[in-house]
Amino acid sequence: MAESTQSFPTTPLVAILMGSASDLDVMEPARQTLKEFGIACDMRVLSAHRTPDQTLQYAREAQERGIRVFIAGAGGAAHLAGVIAAVTTLPVIGIPVRSKSLNGLDSLLSMVQMPPGIPVATVAIDGAQNAALLAVSILALQHPALDAALKSYRKKLEEKVLASKV
Repeated sequence: MAESTQSFPTTPLVAILMGSASDLDVMEPARQTLKEFGIACDMRVLSAHRTPDQTLQYAREAQERGIRVFIAGAGGAAHLAGVIAAVTTLPVIGIPVRSKSLNGLDSLLSMVQMPPGIPVATVAIDGAQNAALLAVSILALQHPALDAALKSYRKKLEEKVLASKV
């Protein structure tokens, strides 16, 4: 799908975190999309509520390990993205995960209601692919070949729509 002409470091540039292993099916498209662009990622289960110490340590040390963008998916109270954003200046993209009780609306509202000064960019409920594409856009600011790959990707989307017959 994407045609990155540059080989990126094998060191992960994006951290994909999820609050529960049950979120893996929702989060996997983020990893696959980054892979299509040749971007290494580190995917982990870390919970804002059940593993707060490990989550905070991971977020605080991520930049030193080469991480440049966080993608964080969580459902229900969905505090994972906000907790990460509270302890790092790296961009954080939140994915509200569809919940059983409120169909993901609770997750979405939790993420978009961050207090002033601690932003979390939030995509659609279960929107892992768009979260990854937003991460690619952020990384493309520093990597011209990645910018070219993203433009090529978008051109293919345009061509697919224009070729549609109804």
